[in-house]
Amino acid sequence: MNLTLTYPHLAEQLVPGRSVIRSVVLVAAFSFFTALLAQISIPLPWTPVPITGQTLAVLLTGAVLGPRLGFVTLMVYLAEGAVGLPVFAGGTGGFSKLLGPTGGYLIAFPLAAGLVGWLATRGWDRRPLWMVLAMAVGSAIIYVLGVTWLGVWLGFSGKFPGLLPLLNMGMFPFLPGDAIKAGVAMVVLPTAWQLVKGRSQGLF
Repeated sequence: MNLTLTYPHLAEQLVPGRSVIRSVVLVAAFSFFTALLAQISIPLPWTPVPITGQTLAVLLTGAVLGPRLGFVTLMVYLAEGAVGLPVFAGGTGGFSKLLGPTGGYLIAFPLAAGLVGWLATRGWDRRPLWMVLAMAVGSAIIYVLGVTWLGVWLGFSGKFPGLLPLLNMGMFPFLPGDAIKAGVAMVVLPTAWQLVKGRSQGLF
């Protein structure tokens, strides 16, 4: 896929225009979408990091809204949680969540959405295998920051377990779920583009 060419992202096709009202509505809708999927939360007994639907929402937000609006949306989402709204996993909120063991994952969300959005503007969201790769790249950003901060947090608590146990707490249990999320994305985004293409050609 050519990284020098730029393509419109999906929101530009579905909700055309550049107005402030349009941007506010999209940001509000996708921050709510992220908060909604965050309530799909499965705690694990050996780690403070739960399995959630957040990352799917984060990466889809970037792919649909593009890099700028995707980044802004997740910053708004973090701000909502920081002021105490129950938008984080399990209906939690508060600034302390950003400093807790899962804070690195949360802080990575805007960066991951922005990166996946940038890849989408290079056409990575239009073909299934490229969409899977974009999801993998976005997930890697989340894991790098998330696991690093988890290790720092455990270190300050005097409980750093070593690298392999740390990865077992912060990454390995979530990889099967990431594969499922990537499978969802590889179906949803390219299919949406086919529908947009068909509509523009008068097929629907």
